[in-house]
Amino acid sequence: MLLTINDVHKTYATADGPFDVLRGIGLDLASGDTLALTGESGSGKSTLLHLIGGLDTPDQGQIMIDGQDIASLDDNGRAALRRGTVGVVFQQFNLIPSLTVADNIAFQARLAVQHDPDWAATLADRIGLNTQLNRYPEQLSGGQQQRVAIARTLAPKPRLVLADEPTGNLDEATAATVMELMLELVSETGAGLLMVTHSETLAGRMARRLHLRAGQLA
Repeated sequence: MLLTINDVHKTYATADGPFDVLRGIGLDLASGDTLALTGESGSGKSTLLHLIGGLDTPDQGQIMIDGQDIASLDDNGRAALRRGTVGVVFQQFNLIPSLTVADNIAFQARLAVQHDPDWAATLADRIGLNTQLNRYPEQLSGGQQQRVAIARTLAPKPRLVLADEPTGNLDEATAATVMELMLELVSETGAGLLMVTHSETLAGRMARRLHLRAGQLA
């Protein structure tokens, strides 16, 4: 199993006292599987994604990625995990404005020492921007920037892709195009995909879906 989550809890301190964001979460995701995580704002969706990506640590429970308990990793180990094994696509494109499209696509793979020029060229062609590789993010539309962000995430060929509202800043037609592209590329690489979304339409495109309510899966 690519991803296994067992009895994960996360609590934050607030002015009104402890707030239990996640209360005993458990799920599995296999390589090549796609899973949508839905739920109201504040239900803990993004918190769970951050825990899986090693951006935060659970108070209780276990998160296994490719057989490794990520709680056993130090900061450098979790950073290495995000560079290679786990790729993250955010709602904000987070492209580097001083880098060209080509360099943005290659950035993550170079950090992971997994840059493959042929695969980078294939990604540029698949996202439809192989004639704009020398442009900068500010010269692209929102949809184009998100396509570059997806290509950057997939350039190191991660085993697991986490997507946090990846089309939240796009109009409906552009969102559908970007989602189709991401599903195709993830399928071709055999990666597992876990996507947080408010969109019923996008959730319906995934093989499975789970709903998070008040910190628990329903």
